[in-house]
Amino acid sequence: MPFVFFWLSLVTGLALAEKADQDKPLIINADSVSINEVEQKYKLQGDILLIKGSIVVTGDKGDILVDPEGYQFIEVKGDAKTLATFRQRREGLANEFMQGLGRDVSYNGKQEVLILLGDANMKRLLNMQMRDHLRGGKIEYRDVTQEYRVSPPPNQPKSALPSSRAILAPRSKVLIQ
Repeated sequence: MPFVFFWLSLVTGLALAEKADQDKPLIINADSVSINEVEQKYKLQGDILLIKGSIVVTGDKGDILVDPEGYQFIEVKGDAKTLATFRQRREGLANEFMQGLGRDVSYNGKQEVLILLGDANMKRLLNMQMRDHLRGGKIEYRDVTQEYRVSPPPNQPKSALPSSRAILAPRSKVLIQ
């Protein structure tokens, strides 16, 4: 099987990305920032920290594109020593977060899709306790439809142990605190 696909239908407490994030300013910290206001493109280099509301992205090299509607498309890469990271508070439950890392992190603000590539690892945390944990060569998370897609590394031999893995907590037992 080339990938593992998980569909999460939440009977109670459907939680999406924090909607307030859309209206927050984008705060950019990096060693170097190049801004093209006409094309709405930003190039970032070195020790990147992006903050937009509850969204926090870190990495070494990155690009941001803002479309005419104001949606942001973020791509950040890690360096030889550290992976790029993504964290976002979720709407609904008081202390629920999605947190991930990979060599490459892409976030499509319009479709609310997060893609983690290379040594990808993603967790859903509730009250700082891990509820879901995914690992693979590529993880795609669609927030609006609550879908995870975990794929193995592209050149993994078929004889290798499974490199896509998911641990999912039962949704009906999650307590709202």
